[in-house]
Amino acid sequence: MRTAPTILHLDMDAFFAAAEQAAKPSLRGKPVVVGGLGPRGVVATASYEARRFGVHSAMPMAQARRLAPNAAYLVPRFSLYRTVSEQVMELLGSLSPLVEPLSLDEAFVDLEAGGTADDARSARETGERLRTDIRAVTGLTGSVGLAGSKMLAKIASEQAKPDGLVLIEPGTEREMLGPMPVRTLPGVGPATGEHLRRAGMTTIADLAEAGEDELVRLLGRAHGASLFRMALGHDDRPVVAERDAKSVSVEDTFDVDLHDRVRVRIEVERLAERCVARLRASGHSGRTIVLKVRRYDFSTLTRSETLRGPTDDPGVVREAAGRLLEAVDTTGGVRLLGVGVTGLADYTQEDLFAQAAAGEHAMAAEAEARAGAGEEGEPEAPESQEAGGAVTAEPEALAERRWPAGHDVRHAEYGAGWVQGSGVGRVTVRFEEPGSEPGRVRTFRVDDPDLEAAEPLPLVALPPAAGGPGQSSWPASRPKSRSEPEEGVGVSGGSESSRP
Repeated sequence: MRTAPTILHLDMDAFFAAAEQAAKPSLRGKPVVVGGLGPRGVVATASYEARRFGVHSAMPMAQARRLAPNAAYLVPRFSLYRTVSEQVMELLGSLSPLVEPLSLDEAFVDLEAGGTADDARSARETGERLRTDIRAVTGLTGSVGLAGSKMLAKIASEQAKPDGLVLIEPGTEREMLGPMPVRTLPGVGPATGEHLRRAGMTTIADLAEAGEDELVRLLGRAHGASLFRMALGHDDRPVVAERDAKSVSVEDTFDVDLHDRVRVRIEVERLAERCVARLRASGHSGRTIVLKVRRYDFSTLTRSETLRGPTDDPGVVREAAGRLLEAVDTTGGVRLLGVGVTGLADYTQEDLFAQAAAGEHAMAAEAEARAGAGEEGEPEAPESQEAGGAVTAEPEALAERRWPAGHDVRHAEYGAGWVQGSGVGRVTVRFEEPGSEPGRVRTFRVDDPDLEAAEPLPLVALPPAAGGPGQSSWPASRPKSRSEPEEGVGVSGGSESSRP
């Protein structure tokens, strides 16, 4: 436990939703919900305007639509979020060599190691400057917590939301933690929280008063002892700069169970392509390919295949995932598919046999497609050229996936815009850019040759907030518990997929 608040925790405010509002002028100040839009989708992030209606992360999307029917519902744009995250992490890296990213929008920073702070005054100045720089570079806001430990810094940033700074003065930890609910502490989930409630412990002060022996009796040696130390405000975990990735994976949950074996194969191949793109973006290759299948009855199967050497070749991963699929019974329907790569390495040693098999499959698929062509030499079904040369028929049901709500497009005449929605052969686009005035809405056929998908445009910095940045320090005010919403904001908790 440090004697100065030189550990900083940054948590971007409603990150996905805020990025969408910054990119889309017509959505600023309005409720925005980002997540899976199908009947089985869940909320990834809700803007603070949407939270006033009770919408929060990890909520089923169908429930969110009932609570806030007039909100904008958008599919995530991870390419944009990663770009913004890289800008934020670069700013953090300028403060210290010890930056520990937890997700795209969250990180710890050891200010002492960077020589940027050694007491409360310099730590506060650094935190305020960071928030100003983030706003200037990205146009978004972040909340900062400063304390003598990682646990307390994270608690402080939660108390600072939205768009604020909270510094926990050394020596005030017990007073600050005492009235907070036990769920505030890391590792106390719903089950543990209920177990403690039945034992008469609902606040952190209750845990401290119960003593280590009682907590060990209730929760076991490791968990009980750890929880007692945290209840006293003790946390000696260092900020770790390198967090080695163990795997890379992607998965999709389908609105309607997939029964067509060909369609299942197509989806597995698409997931393999996405997984390799993410693998390459992380600078890794991998040896073990993993297929995940959740069936109609919620039973989940995983199959894996280890290659002779690490690879980042899409054809190799696609073929391996296809072979794994052959060993899975999909009778009755499939509700979720996932493809992952483990055994990561920083270099590539291609499996030449697998690549040869992939080439043979591609040639066979192309020959089959040509054999099925009509008299005019045109294929009988729509086709899409996959990486590696394989040609696969694309079901008509997938056609409108070209225009997911919220994604970027460009029109030959009207310029840049984003998809408001699509259906019945039509796509509705609002033409506006970051920094522009709210734009006009136009509707086109989904196959309009002048309309094409586009990359996200860079965000525009926001003007300084009226009244200056929010800031506070403990114990200047009574702590808010997780059960208390911020003013005008619905309660939420967790990471970007489940956090304010």
